[in-house]
Amino acid sequence: MIADQKYKDKSLEFWANVKLISQKVGYTERGTSKIKVPTQQEISFAFQNLGLNSGRLIGPKNPLSLGKELLGYFEHRANFLNTYVEPNLMRKEEAEALFNLLKEKYSPSCPIPTNKQKGDKKAPSFFTGMVNILIEANLNGNICDFDPKSLTSFTENSFPIRSLSRRVDGAFPTTVNPLAVWEIMPDPAPLLFI
Repeated sequence: MIADQKYKDKSLEFWANVKLISQKVGYTERGTSKIKVPTQQEISFAFQNLGLNSGRLIGPKNPLSLGKELLGYFEHRANFLNTYVEPNLMRKEEAEALFNLLKEKYSPSCPIPTNKQKGDKKAPSFFTGMVNILIEANLNGNICDFDPKSLTSFTENSFPIRSLSRRVDGAFPTTVNPLAVWEIMPDPAPLLFI
């Protein structure tokens, strides 16, 4: 997805507020998959509950400059995700059918993780399984770490100069000086870092 130019160069302060407000108010409307647009009141309550001051965002009656920018961003994000992204997401039945098709076609030997459910709901993690199957099908004999149990590091002259602080879901070819790493998140979409 290409970043919207209007929000591309926002300050770290702007993004800190987006993340904090989103986390505290919630990302979706309760009981639905629709992306939420926080209200001024919800933002004020969120800040109050966190012991923070919302005075730089919201005045006595109306949002201030930064508050208007944030509300505009939340509206933009909700509109884009609800209108353009959500209708293109797979439903469970579609994902399961495609997963089974790929599994039959490629007969993978790569790991296929399962979901976190128990009993009758336990099943393969369809999306992660599809990603792993398609990567394995296109490795052309190269190795790939589908389940790294270590942090990713980058070296110079065989000496570590950078290390990621989170483990990733996959690395090509390995977690030391990878050409690509990926993290598959349940919501809203997968990330690929190259």
